[in-house]
Amino acid sequence: MALLTAVSVTSTATTVTAAAVSSSDTVSAADIGTNGALLNVINGSGGSINVTISDPGSTAVGNAGTTVAQAVANGADRWFRLSPGHVNPSTNVATVAFSGTTSVTYKLIRC
Repeated sequence: MALLTAVSVTSTATTVTAAAVSSSDTVSAADIGTNGALLNVINGSGGSINVTISDPGSTAVGNAGTTVAQAVANGADRWFRLSPGHVNPSTNVATVAFSGTTSVTYKLIRC
């Protein structure tokens, strides 16, 4: 598990370099902030992968939050929005899981 690195985009041109993912990564609450963050997953592998952003919440009766895997086709990229609600209050991070990691990279931008 690795802490993903976020970049702030300023009023001038900003270069955002893609970096490798691991099977389970985290994003700090500080990088998500109150406005959220955008995660771009770039799948350079030969097959589709799934991205799952954990829901640390619970329902009114105490059931665990629901997570839904989202597919990223091979040779494609998708954007995901991380909100403050994705942050687990006990760990102060949001968790993102990847079903495949070979040739999969990310870009993380603070909103």
